[in-house]
Amino acid sequence: EEQLVELGGGSVQAGGSLRLSCTASGFTFDDSTMGWFRQGPGNECELVSSISSDGSTVYGVFVKGRFTISQDIAKSALYLQMSGLLPNDTGVYYCAPVGIVEIPCGNWGQGTQVTVSS
Repeated sequence: EEQLVELGGGSVQAGGSLRLSCTASGFTFDDSTMGWFRQGPGNECELVSSISSDGSTVYGVFVKGRFTISQDIAKSALYLQMSGLLPNDTGVYYCAPVGIVEIPCGNWGQGTQVTVSS
């Protein structure tokens, strides 16, 4: 069974930092593009960042240099270092392979809650 477990969320004040991690079981990252997605209150699931197996990265326009995605393919682990957090970053963050399903949020793991207060 394919499963992803996200950890590292929490409650921080605006300007704070968090590091999210995701570990996979049941599949590997060798030939996958992996991504971090988020769903805020009343919002749709959106891509935060993705990284391909060759290390190429993509970021949502709202990231504006504040986040860094990385991975350890040997460990099937994905990370998201977030700094300069804003209240609009509040939501549940999920990791998921990119391009498999239309709405990745909640499809593989429970996600991790990020709450940013002003």
